[in-house]
Amino acid sequence: MRAAHLAELLTRAAVDAPDQVALVEPATGRRVTWSALEVEVDRVARGLNRMGLVAGYRVVLALGNRVELVAAYLGTLRAGLVAVPVNPRSATGEIVRLLADCGARTVFADPTTVTTVRQAVAGLEDALAAADQDLRARTVVPRVVVVSALTVPGELAFDELGGEGTDVPTGADPERLAVLLYTSGTSGTPRAAMLTHRALLANIEQVAAVDPAMIAADDVVFGVLPLFHVYGLNAVLGQVLRQQARLVIVDGFDVEDSLRIIEAEGVTVLPVAPPVFAYWQAVPDLGDRLRGVRLVLSGSAPLSAELVAAFTGRTGIEVHQGYGLTEAAPVVTSTLRSPHPKPGSVGAALPGIDLRLVDESGHPPDGDDAGEIQVRGANLFSGYWPDGQDGPDGDGWYATGDVGFLDADGDLFLVDRLRELVIVSGFNVYPSEVEDVVVEVDGVAEAAVIGTAHPRTGEAVVAYVTPEPAWTDSAEELESRVREHCAVRLARFKQPSEVHVVDQLPHTVTGKVAKGRLRAGRRRRDLGLLE
Repeated sequence: MRAAHLAELLTRAAVDAPDQVALVEPATGRRVTWSALEVEVDRVARGLNRMGLVAGYRVVLALGNRVELVAAYLGTLRAGLVAVPVNPRSATGEIVRLLADCGARTVFADPTTVTTVRQAVAGLEDALAAADQDLRARTVVPRVVVVSALTVPGELAFDELGGEGTDVPTGADPERLAVLLYTSGTSGTPRAAMLTHRALLANIEQVAAVDPAMIAADDVVFGVLPLFHVYGLNAVLGQVLRQQARLVIVDGFDVEDSLRIIEAEGVTVLPVAPPVFAYWQAVPDLGDRLRGVRLVLSGSAPLSAELVAAFTGRTGIEVHQGYGLTEAAPVVTSTLRSPHPKPGSVGAALPGIDLRLVDESGHPPDGDDAGEIQVRGANLFSGYWPDGQDGPDGDGWYATGDVGFLDADGDLFLVDRLRELVIVSGFNVYPSEVEDVVVEVDGVAEAAVIGTAHPRTGEAVVAYVTPEPAWTDSAEELESRVREHCAVRLARFKQPSEVHVVDQLPHTVTGKVAKGRLRAGRRRRDLGLLE
């Protein structure tokens, strides 16, 4: 019988293979069995219930890749609560906005995030002090649970969670909201995709139905992908739970350290983001270092055919790519589903997922023309927080905002993105969010942010700014101010790698910045067609 609640997968693993190692954390030497993880998750769930949290309350997880993140995530779900994983590198202002938007009751923090989380909670308190009475009445200042660091008054240590006499909810409704994951949707501004247990489990089963298997029971999986990201959270951790495999949890990528861990732990499956291939190119004995690996999986951003060919030529290991998105929990296609994998393709749809292309008028495109990709399946989200807006239509189709074409075999090729999302090392950057920060700088009249190709990170953030009429200092001074302000207000991967001060920005007839012209000009410049 299929699970109705994601945490049930852990309970099954604890029954089927109690003494098998489930998680390995090389940084600390910890090795956690399925039965031990079951006990830890149950402790967290009981502790959250003892704190007075009831079904549907949101719990923010501001944690790096570590055993406690897995325990906190599954414990949150087991307690009937909603997990909100966030990037541990988020800036204070980003956390403040997220806490206010989702109405979190609790925040988990570790040594790398606790200072930022404390500042964010204090910032939320300050904002509420100046707010109207109605807003103060319906907004809660969350309590902080601290992992592996000293607490301050009002906080709770992770190890103190738990206690006897607290029942963990046993009812399982697959349509219960499980996770909020902040993404751009098709609007270009961060919104939280609402993923139910049904959606998460459906995609886990869809991936598990692929033959040959992406992850099998005897696999050791390299867990370097961030677990706050849907790719690491459900495509990797979800499959490890489903298949009762072993996950080697690594917090952050280092070229030499990653290879050392892969060798030492006997890793067999490598789910990685595209920048990893560029970093590994310079390793002379790469094939020998990866000799135990049977499969490499790449997703979250486009990967060039040249990089794939170079990697496979040196190592003899197949690289299988896929296409996915947060709203699909996340995997939609895989080259493991292709009868004949082709360079540049992201593969065919997984079992249980339908794909179609539509043109600007909503009709199938002519012939082999590209069209906007629409997806249908049980893995789709329920719309955006809090009211479910902009989810799948009445027939179950979701318009992704991505453009592609399908060949005769049903293989999908990505062409472009309708939305303006920039993907840096697999992480989403929303141009409007960066623009809002840039225009806070004194001297900036207008700002526009686009993405440009980058050999290591896939894409990089580029900002174009116009000076205010009264600005009399140099362009270099304005650029410096923008960089300094962004360094304070934005996570590092969101900060512009380039800032260009220009006399004016191109606009459409309706007055919007014509970013297509900026991107086209940038592409021509990168190709050497412009000076």
